[in-house]
Amino acid sequence: MAGQFCRYTVVGGAAFMLDAGILWLLTEYGKLYYLWSAALAFVAGLAVNYLLCRCWVFSLRTYQCAATEFSLFAGIGLLGLGGNELLLWFFTQQWGCYYLYSKMLAAVCIFCGNFYLRKMILFQGAAER
Repeated sequence: MAGQFCRYTVVGGAAFMLDAGILWLLTEYGKLYYLWSAALAFVAGLAVNYLLCRCWVFSLRTYQCAATEFSLFAGIGLLGLGGNELLLWFFTQQWGCYYLYSKMLAAVCIFCGNFYLRKMILFQGAAER
């Protein structure tokens, strides 16, 4: 499981970079409210996270149907999105953090929960590669 967690960390880092980059672009150049930008950016990060997890992090699957698997993966992601939006708002509005710093703090808070939920629900018997 340690190897999976390390690979998941790399994948999460890549997804975070995409997510944070889109958040910044949409907020600074698209002039969207940062919480709207965060939600849209999260979807892009979720897609990258799913593809890389499926190809590289977990070798065995609980569900063979990709549509079912993605739906559950996205459902867990939506829980993460809710937590992300709440924490992003809290750190930015209540603590006065710059929204990108808030994004980093929120990502750290959500990261481990997402790994364990996805491992338990989607990749239960997934052995180490």
